[in-house]
Amino acid sequence: MNLEQLLHDSRPFLGWLVNWHDSRPTLDLAGLIAEVGGPHRVAVMAVDVINGFCHEGALASPRVGRIVGPVARLFERAYDLGVRHFVLPQDTHAADAVEFGSFPPHCVGGTAEAATVPELQNLPFSHLFTLIEKNSIHAAIGTGLEAWLTAHPEVTTFLVVGDCTDFCTYQLAMHLRLRANAFGLREVRVILPMEGVDTFDTPLEVAEKLGIMPHPGDLMHLIFLFSMAQNGVEIVAGVV
Repeated sequence: MNLEQLLHDSRPFLGWLVNWHDSRPTLDLAGLIAEVGGPHRVAVMAVDVINGFCHEGALASPRVGRIVGPVARLFERAYDLGVRHFVLPQDTHAADAVEFGSFPPHCVGGTAEAATVPELQNLPFSHLFTLIEKNSIHAAIGTGLEAWLTAHPEVTTFLVVGDCTDFCTYQLAMHLRLRANAFGLREVRVILPMEGVDTFDTPLEVAEKLGIMPHPGDLMHLIFLFSMAQNGVEIVAGVV
């Protein structure tokens, strides 16, 4: 592959992609709830908004930590409008998790890293949260998520936030979208507010020093938002 040719050929698309990102609409949550038939038809799903990615530990990232405020505000806005379904798939790894062959050990069950961030725990309606423990980046494989979805067929609209854009958030949004496609669930909508989603950044020079793969956060964030949109996930700037 020729690098210069790739850069030349990709520039128009990348320009379009930035404009697409910057032109995403803001979602009127009250209007959405009325449109879909009431708050009982809406669920907020926040994946991995836990200490080990937002506040402390080997995989914590400042840019991921910045989504906590918008996620908490989304929870509060949804609750005020009558939403009572709050589902939190969260890394709760075994101490010898196979995933640790790809990532440093993180978010082991029973540790502070695996706990929901205080900003969500301290919400007065946190007793409504349904925590879904997971031992991989996928929220539905070997977890209780599918049982929850089966038990709540009335829910047709999923607001997905969390981290990281190109790992767990991508897997959750795509599972919800592809599940609906496979089962012919035409009413289902999967909506992702960008202000509550992000990924980490590992510059090339840092990666080379550490002997790990680089991870350009802005680029990966954009590419995976685009991929989700191509597959029918609705990407919005934020929620009011």
